[in-house]
Formats: sequence, C-alpha cells, structure tokens
Amino acid sequence: MHKHFIPIPNKRQALMKPNLWLVFALINVMGTACPAMAQNLPLTLQEGLRIVTEDSRVVKIARLSEAMAESDMKIARAALLPTISASASHTSLAHTPTSVLNGAEVETAVADYYAYSISIQQILFDFRGNLSRYDASRMMLEAKKHDTTRIRNAMALDFTRFFYDYLESQRLVETTAKEIERLEAHLQNAARLYEGGVITRNDLLQVQVRLSDARQKHLSAKNGQALCAAKLNNLLSRPIYASVLAVDTGAIIAAPAPYDAEEFWKQASTLRAEILIVDHTLDAVDFETKMYKAEFLPKFYVRGSNDYMENPHQRYENNWSLMFGVNINLFEGGRALANVQKSQSQKKQLLEQRARLADEIRMELQYHSLHLQNAYARIQVSQDAAGQAQENLRINKKRYEQGIGTATEVLDAVTLLTLAETNQIQAVYDYRRAEAALHYATGRNLLDIYR
Repeated sequence: MHKHFIPIPNKRQALMKPNLWLVFALINVMGTACPAMAQNLPLTLQEGLRIVTEDSRVVKIARLSEAMAESDMKIARAALLPTISASASHTSLAHTPTSVLNGAEVETAVADYYAYSISIQQILFDFRGNLSRYDASRMMLEAKKHDTTRIRNAMALDFTRFFYDYLESQRLVETTAKEIERLEAHLQNAARLYEGGVITRNDLLQVQVRLSDARQKHLSAKNGQALCAAKLNNLLSRPIYASVLAVDTGAIIAAPAPYDAEEFWKQASTLRAEILIVDHTLDAVDFETKMYKAEFLPKFYVRGSNDYMENPHQRYENNWSLMFGVNINLFEGGRALANVQKSQSQKKQLLEQRARLADEIRMELQYHSLHLQNAYARIQVSQDAAGQAQENLRINKKRYEQGIGTATEVLDAVTLLTLAETNQIQAVYDYRRAEAALHYATGRNLLDIYR
C-alpha cells in the first residue's frame, strides 16, 4: 500500500509560521490512515457478497484452475489441426561426395551445401480418437466452471452466515447494555430505599451481584462481536483487526413455504453445482473411453512436403511430395486396454458418488427446511414476549417502589426481559441463516437473491 507524504517545509518557512510543522504532520498522518478509514464505510450484505464472490483468494484460485482446464482443452484441440514443421541446415563435409564410374571419379555432390524442408500433416480419420479427447477436455472445462460457481456460492453462504452472526452479536451487545442500564437504575433506587431504611442490605447486595453478572455477560457479548468481525474481515481479505460497520437491511421475515421433498429436489438436481460437476465428469469419462478404444484402430493421415538440397550435380534440387499413410498400434503391452478398464471403473465410481450426493442434498434440504420452519415458529412465539416482559418489569418496579414487591421480583423481571429480547434476536437471525442455507441447498445463486 503506497503512502503519500506532503513535503515538510524548510526551517525558514517553519519560523515564519510556527504551526506549519504541526499542520503538515497532521496531514501526513491522515493520509496514512486513509486506507484504514476506508474500511469503516458501512458494509451491507450485498456489497460484502460482491467482494467475497469476486475478489476473495479462494475464488481467484478457482478461476486459475478454470484457466488451466481451458488450456488443457486448447492442447487437446491442437490434435485436430494440421501439424506444420520446417527445418533448415548447412552441411560442411571433409571430402566431396564422389563415385567411381568405369574407373573415373565423378562428383555427386558438393562439400558445402544448404538444405531445407517444410511439411504439413493432417489426421484424416482416427475413429474419433482425437475428437473424443477434445470433447473430454471440454466437459472437464465445464466441470471446472461449475466448480468455480460452487465455490463462489459457498463463499457467499459463509459470508451471509458470518454477516448475520455479526448483526446478532451486535444486537446482543445492545441487549446486555440495556440490562446493565436497567440494573444500574434499580441499584440507584435500591440504594435510595436502603438509605431511607425501607429495605435491608441484603436487597442491595442482590442487585450488586446481578449487576456484576450482567457486566460479565456484556463483556462476553462484545468479545463474540469482535470474533465475528474478525471472521468477516478474513472473508473480505482485510486485516482481521479492522473495524466493521455492518448495516442491517431489515430482511422481510416471511412464512416459509411447505416443504415438498420432490419439488425441492427437482430444483436442486438442475441447479446444484455439485450435481452438474459429476454429470459433466461422467460425460468426460465416456469420451475418454471412446478415445482409448480408438487406439486399437488404425489412423489415416495425409502428408505433403517440400524438400530442397543444394546440389548442382542433381537435376532437381527442389522436390514436392504427397503421401497418404496409415498407422496402427499392434501391441503396446496392454496399455490401451488398461485405460479402457480404468475409465469404466471410474464411471461406476462417479455414479455411486452421484447417488450419495443426491442423498446428502436431500438431507440438507430437509434439515434446513425444518430449521427455517422452527425459527419462524419461534419468531411468532417471541413477538409478544418482549412486550409482556417489559410490562412485567414496569409493574414489579412500581410494586417495589411502593414497598409491596421484593428486590428479587424486580431482578427476575429484568432477567426475563433480557431473556425475551435475546430469544427474539436469536430467532430472527436463525431464520435468516436457515433461509440462506436453504437457498444454497436448492442451488440458487445467493448473490442474485440478495442483490
């Protein structure tokens, strides 16, 4: 990261304006801090998803794997194109090539000569061997593209969960802070009553102990918030100690649709990247099997060339040639047969993996659907609990001030109110996490959903 500094004025300028040194020093400090200050900008779920799905290191690694698969496809495609080769040479012989004819010596070449050759060769027909190799590499490229999609969506799911974890921890910090405020207000009230001789010291001690416990819970909540912020920064490729200013967009809490196993599986079977990866890999294995079987069959080719050799004793120094040929592999130790058997075993393995993957996805769909329905039911139950707990605290505080109620009743009312608020917060964010997980399980793109 580059740091831009403004030149500090010389001593004469500093003497003329005594505060000039301080001004320039402050400007330099602010310029250095600008990158860190930029991290304090509000972070929304949509912006965070865009960053982790485009700029995260894991996604960049996946894209490089995709680029390598594309290079493999180009290598396989090269076998379908003609091969052109050329060569040139200069030869110097110690003795001039000479023949003896009827007792007389006749030179047949020169001692120093140049030569060149250019040829082009094209496979005419190889029973789809090279074409199958190209199709197999093309299917593997498609599988890599789907793997990149899978990784991007997995990163989006992780960020969504951590984002909601942070928002939940932020709300819990606020809730524990409110509990401390309520207990401090109750402690002031209890101290006033104790000084007036209305209550005993035991009531005062109870409030102090409960206040100490609330402060410990507040510290734990702040520690949890710091850990959630570190996880977010890690996914965003930022320093883990950078501050986070997350913005809750207030997602709508809607009743989940009834769980239909077949309908959910129908969506997942066409959208889940894992399924598409296995399907394209199966296609690639089929093409590889055809490629290996083609090695048992002949390959027909055509070759044209132009050869030149400097030799004044020959009638034609430059000559053209055209050749049609066939190659066949008679024996190579059983390598091709072993490759065919290996491809067949690999196909059976992939089919078993696909069946296992289907079972796991069905289980994911049911698991996240049940969690979503459970969270929604908890939200409905806890909607009125906070209001009821607030009213309960008001009544018990009033009774306590009038000398009718006890300190224990007020403390229990404060605890119940905190518990009701905590349950409501946890239910809301459990719903949002389960909703995101269910979208991921069906194969939907989270970046599009939360856009």
